[in-house]
Amino acid sequence: MNIKDAKEQIKNAIIAYFTKDEYGEYQIATEDQRPVFLMGPPGIGKTAIMQQIASELGVGLVSYSMTHHTRQSALGLPYITKKSYGGKEYSVSEYTMSEIIASVYDMMEDTGVREGILFLDEINCVSETLAPAMLQFLQYKIFGRHRVPDGWIVVTAGNPPEYNNSVREFDTVTWDRLKRIDIEPDYKIWKEYALDRGVHPSISTYLDIKSSDFYRVESTVEGKSIVTARAWLNLSDMIRLYEQNDIDVDEKMVSQYLQDKKVSKSFANYYDLFNKYRSDYRIDDILSGKAGSDVKDRASSAKYDERLSLLGLILDRVGSDLRQHYYDEQILIGEREIFSRTKAGLREPSVSALQLLDDVIAAKRSELDTGKRANSLSDDRRRILHGTINDLESSAKAIVQAGEATGDEAFEILRTDFNKRRDEHIKKTAWIDSELENMFDFAEEVFADGPEMLIIVTELTKGFYSAHYISRHGCSKYFEHNKELLFYERQSEILREIEDLDL
Repeated sequence: MNIKDAKEQIKNAIIAYFTKDEYGEYQIATEDQRPVFLMGPPGIGKTAIMQQIASELGVGLVSYSMTHHTRQSALGLPYITKKSYGGKEYSVSEYTMSEIIASVYDMMEDTGVREGILFLDEINCVSETLAPAMLQFLQYKIFGRHRVPDGWIVVTAGNPPEYNNSVREFDTVTWDRLKRIDIEPDYKIWKEYALDRGVHPSISTYLDIKSSDFYRVESTVEGKSIVTARAWLNLSDMIRLYEQNDIDVDEKMVSQYLQDKKVSKSFANYYDLFNKYRSDYRIDDILSGKAGSDVKDRASSAKYDERLSLLGLILDRVGSDLRQHYYDEQILIGEREIFSRTKAGLREPSVSALQLLDDVIAAKRSELDTGKRANSLSDDRRRILHGTINDLESSAKAIVQAGEATGDEAFEILRTDFNKRRDEHIKKTAWIDSELENMFDFAEEVFADGPEMLIIVTELTKGFYSAHYISRHGCSKYFEHNKELLFYERQSEILREIEDLDL
């Protein structure tokens, strides 16, 4: 199955394992919960989906690569202790707690998170001395004499033998105690995730044209050829940073991630061409409705590959704006609730506005810190928390500058500060409305009824941030070109209309 379906299967299994009965006990005891085993090629995104699941479920995540462990670190070190049996004292062997099990308890102590996922990668590549203990762990959830705490689900992963010479085949008894999920690379499914993550448009458009270059792990006469989903994402991040710092992206850099000579050379050449398109087409002019006839004529007569690159540039710019709009909107909605509670608190004469804000800021910082340590914080939530903290600190500073105002005066400062941000957000919403309108107008004039319009509608439909925006704010051109409106109707049932952000 693809990685998206695998994620859904794992998430459903974890939800089921977390289900409790009327007495507060897990309906399936920890020792009876089959560990999930993800079998798939390297770099396909197995670790990434575990981070997503932990974030979505709000549980902890402890990850280990088992190839780095010896028998001693996994089981713990032996020591001699004294025990009495039948009135006689004997020397017996005990084991210190496993480093892996101790990490779970450490997270529980540090973060207060009581439920989570213990993710053990490359489980079928352990050393010969560790293999027997590993098989015992998969069957009984015990390392040495220490078991996985209740509330922690074991998920494991491994590579098929064709990708790793160190793979050990499990016996029938072990396989019969695992929930096995086999995963295969799938570019279309990866692209859905990658676009929301902000993958560089040169990569998404290149792979639209040459999807066969998406995944390659093989041995050739020239050595190992390794191009994975992880490599494309890492390359995307580096391209963004190189561009931000005005550093040239060349084949030497690309080949450090795409470890296949033909693919790295092909992409590096395409990236140069992509940059030329970026310069020639002037995306800012297109989205502001100022595209000249030269740009329109060139786009109209361009070959399909060039049109895909142009669409990638346009959708990347729109997607970036929609992503930031989503963050700003979530921050404002959260702040409206915070300031409403603050107004109620300020009715008490002894209550300090600064103290109320400081308490909220401290709580947000705690959530940020705990989420990071528990590996359960999504990138969206992290950005929203940072934005909220920055805004609240700005408001607190304004109160201090006003002589540590209190009561109605303090709240008026908060209200004024908030409304400035709200008004700026309203302006950004109007700009995005115009941006979307101009994008559709340009596509209608240049591409007419070609497949390019279908690509635009499809990408807006699949993208999380674009779907969220259209569901709340609408887009007449989108509805016009997506006549069935099945997506919009379904989303409208789920998402409430945007609240009035005025205090």
